[in-house]
Amino acid sequence: MSGITKHIPNTITSMNLLCGVMGVICAFEGRLETAFYLMIAAAVFDFCDGLAARALGAYSEIGKELDSLSDMVSFGLLPAIMLHRLMIHCGNDSIWNYIPLVIAVFSAFRLAKFNIDKEQKDNFIGLATPACALFCGSLVHYVCSTPDSFLVPWIETRLFIPVLSIVLSLLLVCRMPMFSLKFKPGQKGSIVYRLRIGFIGFCVAESLAVFLFGLHFSMIFILAIIAYIIMNAANAIGRRR
Repeated sequence: MSGITKHIPNTITSMNLLCGVMGVICAFEGRLETAFYLMIAAAVFDFCDGLAARALGAYSEIGKELDSLSDMVSFGLLPAIMLHRLMIHCGNDSIWNYIPLVIAVFSAFRLAKFNIDKEQKDNFIGLATPACALFCGSLVHYVCSTPDSFLVPWIETRLFIPVLSIVLSLLLVCRMPMFSLKFKPGQKGSIVYRLRIGFIGFCVAESLAVFLFGLHFSMIFILAIIAYIIMNAANAIGRRR
């Protein structure tokens, strides 16, 4: 492998980090919609760096650590800041505004656990940080883009975002198994395989519905992640029974 080729995955990971940093700056400047687009870009780079590492066989310890640090900024700090700034944007001016910052703390704890947990190679235990971040970011973007939507009265209350932040933080570190979208040979017919297919089918159907009903595209992420959490919770309850 050439010297340049082995640095491609880390370069892509660095772009994830750069998008996260720029997103934080935009959030503090009140440009929450731009911050969301940068979060999506960070998610794309986060997906591509893994693909590049597998395709090139360019795995490294520094790459693993860089990936976690980048995810901490893009999917831990950025969504926490966006929710914090949204509360201020909605006119809330109290100590409650700082509760969303717990998402950054729990995201760091989740990423640290993920790095040392051998059980999460094929699936997740607890909500993945990118999923949590995209839910937060899409919620902020939807509210900012559609100020007359049904969600705005809820968001403007003092408790909605703080309670949501605590629930998401607990989901990040809970022990509930959650399926990934990694398809591997020999899994066909398993419960996890059927859940993946069902989730993809739901995402396609709800995307069409969002566009048909003229809703903002960020609602696609909101509904998809809610469905993802519900499907995994139902599966976990079914397994216990």
